[in-house]
Amino acid sequence: MTSHIEEGISSRLPSEPPPLPYSLRTRKKAIAIFWTIFIIDTLGQPLILYWTLWYLTNLSHNLVFSVVTAAIGGVSVFEYFYRLYNLLRKGSRARPLNARSSWLDFFHINFTLVWLILAVELIVGSVPHEPYVRLIAMVLPTVMFYFGFVHLTLDVLRMMGFKAPFRISSTPKGAPMPTALYALIEDVVAVDGGGGQIYRYALRTRYLSSPYFRRMLFEMNCFWSGGSIIFAAVITALVFTLPEPVAFTLGWSLPFAWAGIWTLITIPWVQSDLRREKEAWAQNVGQGGEPCVDQVRAPAARTRFTSVQEAIPSILPWSRNKEIPPSVPPAGPCDIEGLPPKPASLPDSTPAATLENQPLGPESPSQIEGDEPTQHPMTSTDERGTDVGHPTLPSEKN
Repeated sequence: MTSHIEEGISSRLPSEPPPLPYSLRTRKKAIAIFWTIFIIDTLGQPLILYWTLWYLTNLSHNLVFSVVTAAIGGVSVFEYFYRLYNLLRKGSRARPLNARSSWLDFFHINFTLVWLILAVELIVGSVPHEPYVRLIAMVLPTVMFYFGFVHLTLDVLRMMGFKAPFRISSTPKGAPMPTALYALIEDVVAVDGGGGQIYRYALRTRYLSSPYFRRMLFEMNCFWSGGSIIFAAVITALVFTLPEPVAFTLGWSLPFAWAGIWTLITIPWVQSDLRREKEAWAQNVGQGGEPCVDQVRAPAARTRFTSVQEAIPSILPWSRNKEIPPSVPPAGPCDIEGLPPKPASLPDSTPAATLENQPLGPESPSQIEGDEPTQHPMTSTDERGTDVGHPTLPSEKN
């Protein structure tokens, strides 16, 4: 009798992790155009202006750097206000789940802070009659230091068991501290990538349902934030020891070289881990802890970077707790901290219904061929079908 019950339960378990309704394959052209413009604006423009105006004109050094600093970051400034508009506009479907209309996502908060730091750096460096060339060369290393320390600190606090002191994107205040890379991916794809709240909902479902996915993001965050801090320190040492022309050139170019190398390492690494995650779900292996709950040390199948995370409990005294006994993946959709049930536009996590290759716009939910049109996951309708807005939980409105 017991075996029949167990067979019935296992047959209802999902064979794959909850899908993410977003694909980069359909956006290759847009991504290529953006990064081409960004690199020209942030790498090519400062170096070309510096070398041509400094050595080929009779302009004062102060005026040269006034021109250089004024021309820096046009794409970033546009992106900043584009994101701000999308987050704050009435009826926005890009803002964090269950957040107030005035609440910015975690990435935009950091975007604002880092721009304030860079503004001070550029003003102080370019105002003197003889500009501080080395300080102006530290713009990109400063960004690397900032995001590296912020992201690493967030994950250290997570490992120490701290709760979120305020809403971090879609993670409500008082919930377990999310891994920083999860918040970054959620915000960038939802706003800049046009995934909207549908993507935020799907990513949160995946994050809470899959201990393997959470561990992979933790490891990847350590790789990027740790590498960012180390290489920013190396670049800083070069900037303040080499001749000024060389220092300026390296300060603006080496961060791009580092990011390119890290990206080339990351792509096959993540692809391999996502395959391993699917295999673990298909075999019901290594899914541990309480289903649909973000437990930091919930057991999961081995990842490609497991050695880093396995070493932490032996080093950090607060992480020496006994691991949570294994369990099974959730048999149904997670009730994500009071959010509405899974929208019909998001499929069950089965191979036939996976939407990973389906494009998704920011304003409308995806629709599988033959399905009835569905409302946005974060809106509700009255009896006449009229949109009555975004449901918000009083306990999560902060």
